[in-house]
Amino acid sequence: MESLKLVTHAPEETRELGRNIGKLAMSGDIYLLVGNLGTGKTCLTQGIAWGLGIEEYTLSPSFVIMREMQGRLRLYHMDFYRLDNIAEISDLGLDDYLYGRGVCVIEWAEKGMDILPGDHLLVRFSYISDTARALELLPRGGRYMKLLAELRQNIASQGKV
Repeated sequence: MESLKLVTHAPEETRELGRNIGKLAMSGDIYLLVGNLGTGKTCLTQGIAWGLGIEEYTLSPSFVIMREMQGRLRLYHMDFYRLDNIAEISDLGLDDYLYGRGVCVIEWAEKGMDILPGDHLLVRFSYISDTARALELLPRGGRYMKLLAELRQNIASQGKV
């Protein structure tokens, strides 16, 4: 399966990648973010929100599980960090969000992979240095393969790939 590997050197670059994703986002999209604390998951989500035309600042929903924001599409920003097991996640009743008309971004998605939809864009984050992060975008399903191709074109046109 084709993936896109990128390195960002500052939070602003991670947000800009997110903005590109947000501009391409469609109703029903699901973005699963995995990686250690501080690797840029919330920065990417902030960019996705801006790409959706959401002007409010996106905070991590660690203490509330989910935040909902409205732009050209509704954004459901979820965070599974504080959840301990799959039963807690399945008890949240996420189907309305996952199969709805908005865009779902889920941080710490690795905690719920067994119950999350098979079609999604998985973004893996890892540290390179204090400021640099490696991101790997892995599409699962036709929609996300197309999204990745469009994203690759947009980034190339900006001279960043």
